[in-house]
Amino acid sequence: MNLHQIRAVYKTQRKENSFHNIQGNNYISTTLSPRTCSRNMVMPADFPEFISSGTPDMEWWKKTTVYQIYPRSFCDTNGDGIGDIQGIIEKLDYLEDLGYETIWISPFTQSPQRDFGYDISDYHSISPQYGDMPLFEKLVQELHRRNMKLIFDLVLNHTSNEHAWFKESASSRDNPKADWYIWKDGKGKNGTKPPNNWRAMAGNRAWTYYPARKQFNYTAFLPFQPDLNYHNPEVKQAMFDVARFWLNKGVDGFRLDIISAIYEDPDLRRNPLSLRLAPSDKSLTIFFQNLKNNFLQEKSFEFATELRSVVDEFDNPRRILIGESHGEEELIKQFCYNNGRNGLNAIFLFKAISTPFKAESYREMLMTFEKHFPEPLVPTLVFANHDRTRVITRLGGSIEKAKLLALFQFTCRGIPFTYFGDEIGIPRVRIPLKQGKDAIAIQHKWLPQFLVDRSVEILNRDECRTPMLWNENPNAGFCAVLASPWLPIAGNFKEINVEKQLAEPHSLLNFYKKVIHLRKETPALHNGSLEIAHDLCNKKILAYYRISNGEKYMILLNMSPSRVRNPVNNANILLSTHHQSEESQLQPFEGRVMISGR
Repeated sequence: MNLHQIRAVYKTQRKENSFHNIQGNNYISTTLSPRTCSRNMVMPADFPEFISSGTPDMEWWKKTTVYQIYPRSFCDTNGDGIGDIQGIIEKLDYLEDLGYETIWISPFTQSPQRDFGYDISDYHSISPQYGDMPLFEKLVQELHRRNMKLIFDLVLNHTSNEHAWFKESASSRDNPKADWYIWKDGKGKNGTKPPNNWRAMAGNRAWTYYPARKQFNYTAFLPFQPDLNYHNPEVKQAMFDVARFWLNKGVDGFRLDIISAIYEDPDLRRNPLSLRLAPSDKSLTIFFQNLKNNFLQEKSFEFATELRSVVDEFDNPRRILIGESHGEEELIKQFCYNNGRNGLNAIFLFKAISTPFKAESYREMLMTFEKHFPEPLVPTLVFANHDRTRVITRLGGSIEKAKLLALFQFTCRGIPFTYFGDEIGIPRVRIPLKQGKDAIAIQHKWLPQFLVDRSVEILNRDECRTPMLWNENPNAGFCAVLASPWLPIAGNFKEINVEKQLAEPHSLLNFYKKVIHLRKETPALHNGSLEIAHDLCNKKILAYYRISNGEKYMILLNMSPSRVRNPVNNANILLSTHHQSEESQLQPFEGRVMISGR
């Protein structure tokens, strides 16, 4: 039986049956009842029902699949060794064929490129190495012609120190832009000591002294990225107008870089000590300092609701906001809903990246996401990005684990994000700090390389940003044979590339294609509720249901290196990570999607 035949039989059967939950009551889908989170979680009575933005069709972001493109590394068409907008346009058919519905592109606006686009010097123009505005407008048209969406990476927190606003602000204390950035008098006899002990997220001191003003300037990330002063209404209005500019250009939403840093403690209270050397997905700490007073302030949550009002001015189609923030789920969900007002449509949940690849750990993660982001909220499923170690490297190079992770990611309730190249298993490419182009690598090049190599996470972000591997030609098809790619090509590109994997029926790439299309064609997988099958879960197996309008599917994942008995009999298998499955057993790291009648 093929997929459509199985579904036809199933729809006939379900007219004669009804599903019951564990107590024997009629099952109520969480997508229809905002009071129900999962089988054993009930939403607080005061949780707002009006937070929903409309019908399911209007809430397209809850059903979509997102592919992140790092433009410098995706496809170079002009021979300079740097990816460009034309390269993205030429690869849209590839993304459409895989089944992706939305692309998120890292910044390509005007920038000195010291942080490769996240240091913006002009919010209203395109960096020439990527293209120009007409080419960007063509990209939007080509995406929309394919019924695909575009998420624009918007850096609201800071600009480049080469932005005209900052140059004016730094020139004196009495110019029109003097209060557009965060300036404070120093301490000590001559005022040359920093105002407090704050560190930035990148580990450097957060304050830089500017002699022309005889004051310190604050930066939440790198010293050449000064933070805008959102206590100034003129700044807030200017940045809201930046958002409107790109929304008028047709972008479908924004990914908001370090939204957690928009506001700081106005009293500049000292940050407390921490026992942690490096940040975690739950805690913003760096070099034994807890960054509690310069991140995740209450006014940042309020700002999210104000920005939502701006975005809601555009509703044909509805536009969305997705934020980047570390922190406990209970805290950062306030970006989505705060004091009775809608905020961001979703927030990145980095817990997925750090969670051990074990059944019990993943079950706990699902329970956490369902608890804190029940309908009408939606969790995000993020396992990699341009700042973190490549997925296949974290999984020890295992293709079986990579397929299983993809099955999990595209069958859970939430918005799945794929970082470019993870669909073919591009590995981390080791690049010594002293050879790094990444600003963080340059800042930390004094560290002994042997210590850096022992770290699970990367300190040189170049290592996860190396070019896309399109074919086995020199430079892997990323750029012309005679061009010099801006970062080295992965050494195994002849074995791992798009062209080769498309030709192999059971490749990682073709599995991505299968599971994405299954999700896209199956309402329960892209729009249904999630119910964890606790009675089937154990140290080796994770099991859960996806349910919508009476249709019920079971997802079984064997997250162990050994065979296990299949706890479900006589189930129709829609998809397996292994092309040779045994009905009575799950092979090591095998996952299945099945029609369920339980």
